[in-house]
Amino acid sequence: METIYLNKGNLAAYQDMASSNVMALGCFDGLHRGHVKVIQSALQEAMERKVSLSVMSFFPHPKTVIGGKACFHYLMPQAEKEKRLCELGVDTFYLVEFDKDFAGLSPQAFVQEYLIKLGVIHAVAGYDFSYGSLGAGNMETLKQDSGDWIDVTTVDKVEYKGEKISSTRIRQQLLEGNVEELPNLIGQSYEIKCACAGCVLTPYTNYTLPAPGRYEVTLKNKRHSMRTEVVVNEKSVMMANKNQIPIWIEGNLTIVWNRRMKAEKDQTREFFYEYTRNESSA
Repeated sequence: METIYLNKGNLAAYQDMASSNVMALGCFDGLHRGHVKVIQSALQEAMERKVSLSVMSFFPHPKTVIGGKACFHYLMPQAEKEKRLCELGVDTFYLVEFDKDFAGLSPQAFVQEYLIKLGVIHAVAGYDFSYGSLGAGNMETLKQDSGDWIDVTTVDKVEYKGEKISSTRIRQQLLEGNVEELPNLIGQSYEIKCACAGCVLTPYTNYTLPAPGRYEVTLKNKRHSMRTEVVVNEKSVMMANKNQIPIWIEGNLTIVWNRRMKAEKDQTREFFYEYTRNESSA
């Protein structure tokens, strides 16, 4: 898979190199079950037309530019998203720089410059995808905005327990500590890559930690894995039993969040108080 970081400075060059493709559109943060359905639908269209499959996403998240959110809870970094997209059969991944100029494009200008001139002959997105200034363009207007050049497939809402599966819903579940619900939304347990030093686990950027509390997790690297418990407090993650840490628990690890333990918040605060006190007296 080729990843292209697209901006207004290099757009014309990639337009010149573009060939016919089917494109899936969306932010795809977390690549949950709804996102996967969009990409699989686009892959099917690409195979039928014997053209390549592309995905277009946007960074930073539009809400940080349009909504002015200085702090945004991303579910996965771009490198992890690229890995998953490659596994889903994507040939080209366009990551568009989302700034105020891009946000101000008219719907027609977006379709002309970022779809037609990039070789898109068929666009696939969720029913609530919007584009152009103020989100004025949507899946009902895309074909018209392209002058009937682009065919359109709109993917219906994917639900769990009667509610739409969305990145927003996943973030909310994480911030409430309901990690055991996430396999039903994502298709697998939520995972975070981190660096480990002793009993301290430091998550890499653009992941969202679950709410403070005690959790049963699986820690793993390329060769080993173990089920254990960790304690989360704001931006910190600690091994709950620092006296039983195997020698391979160092360096780069993955935390797989299994379930939240039935522990009181006071116990979590007490754990971090004891850890801090012991460290300062060492």
